[in-house]
Amino acid sequence: MMVNGLVAVTQAGLLLLLGMLGIRMFLLIRQDSAQHSGAMAVGSQSFEVPPQREQWSPTPTPKPRAAVSRVSDETELFTRLHILAGLQERDCRVRGLLLADAPETVRTCAAVWLYGAACALSPKSRRHTEALSLLVARIVSRKTGIRQPEAVQAISTLTSSSLLLACYRAGLEGAEFWQSHQYVPNGSSLYEVVTSNAFI
Repeated sequence: MMVNGLVAVTQAGLLLLLGMLGIRMFLLIRQDSAQHSGAMAVGSQSFEVPPQREQWSPTPTPKPRAAVSRVSDETELFTRLHILAGLQERDCRVRGLLLADAPETVRTCAAVWLYGAACALSPKSRRHTEALSLLVARIVSRKTGIRQPEAVQAISTLTSSSLLLACYRAGLEGAEFWQSHQYVPNGSSLYEVVTSNAFI
């Protein structure tokens, strides 16, 4: 009970910090654009800066707000994945499985489980992208000690192994459940999928 309250307070704090970061970024962008537009004052005279003509480019340039939104989404995804990975790592540790000391197969399963969770938490346009694989590899490397190239390799070849597919599916289902209930059910937890499929 107390752990759930602590997790909720931590999540609320992180969301508050994320909101403050977004507001600060918006204000900085607004301030920067105000400084560069209009007139530049030198002494008591002001000189009008001629507007620059936009050159045609085959690809549209993204608007600053879209860039801020994308960064905000990436930060939120990173935060959620980090929280979920930390909760699962703690669950494994409490049950006697230290992921950092576990065999390579277990750490590979953890990488694929977290990738499944990342696919559940990210928008459809970002699922199964190289950027998402690299993000997961970076997080799982910190939590389990697996090298990032090995984690990326496991993610890219997950369809070749029924064990890795089971881990991916459990991560996907666990994260979907976690989004609405704030916990991962035992059947979809990293510990359960590893112990039932990796023969530990």
